[in-house]
Amino acid sequence: MDFKQLESFVAIAKYKSFSKAADSLFLTQPTISSHIINLEKELNTTLINRVNKKISLTHAGEILYDYAVNIINLKDHAKFKLGEFKGKIIGSIEIACSTIPEQYIIPDIISQFHQLYPDVHFNMMHYDSEQVVEGILSGDVDFGMVGAKLPHNQLTYMELTHDEIVLVTPNTEPYTSFDSTINLESILDKVFIFREKGSGTRALLESTLENHFNTSANDLNIVAYIENTEAIKQCVRKGLGISFLSKRAVEEEARFNLLKTFKIRELDLQRKFYLVCHKYRSPSPLETAFQKFVHQYFLLDTVTDD
Repeated sequence: MDFKQLESFVAIAKYKSFSKAADSLFLTQPTISSHIINLEKELNTTLINRVNKKISLTHAGEILYDYAVNIINLKDHAKFKLGEFKGKIIGSIEIACSTIPEQYIIPDIISQFHQLYPDVHFNMMHYDSEQVVEGILSGDVDFGMVGAKLPHNQLTYMELTHDEIVLVTPNTEPYTSFDSTINLESILDKVFIFREKGSGTRALLESTLENHFNTSANDLNIVAYIENTEAIKQCVRKGLGISFLSKRAVEEEARFNLLKTFKIRELDLQRKFYLVCHKYRSPSPLETAFQKFVHQYFLLDTVTDD
């Protein structure tokens, strides 16, 4: 068993494809296949199911996977420390983000991190909160930033910062005459635009309505379900409907009176953002450095706010 075999195995498990795994490691597909065949022979077991062109791990493969990731990361830790010693850190960081972190939080973080480590590259992937969690559990995603804490005994969450969901409306009548805090009853007859299923914003709103007011989102007049926050804002401006969005997402529009934002008196729509990763998989050294940087970033942000 050698590093190249384990790297090939982990890449196939991640991409569910021999060809994509080969591309990611800059190897040929026959080379990748040879690595897996030799690894399976050495371990005297089948690691990968190859049925109807669908790639999945066998039970033995699932057992090996976490060990393989940790072994590879241990090797990378050694290379990282040597890179620090020589004054040059290189590599890539892959991070999965739900909508609000992706668009309004992560850009500043990676810009500052890049100033410290200019030879580090980023691959930022867009998922909703549920997909980030599912990706981490399946091994497709290393870690992510989400706006909903979905408990699981194999996950660990680091609390980063807080957020608030606000009602967003056009800057037109009747909303221009509303107070900044309004009653829930005054908007129940309006037309709404909702985020997609799996969104942390939508999950918080639905659970709050159902748990505290015995009201289902299905009782509302919802004209559209839209994944993209920027698209929702444009639809609200055009008068299609009103929506609930992160306060962070509409700060600029509210400042320039393009949209109106309101708190709902009866609804507590506070939430938090988390860095989530697998509890039993060691992150790569570069990922560890980035996660520490993110933690310090928000500690500094908290001190500044105070």
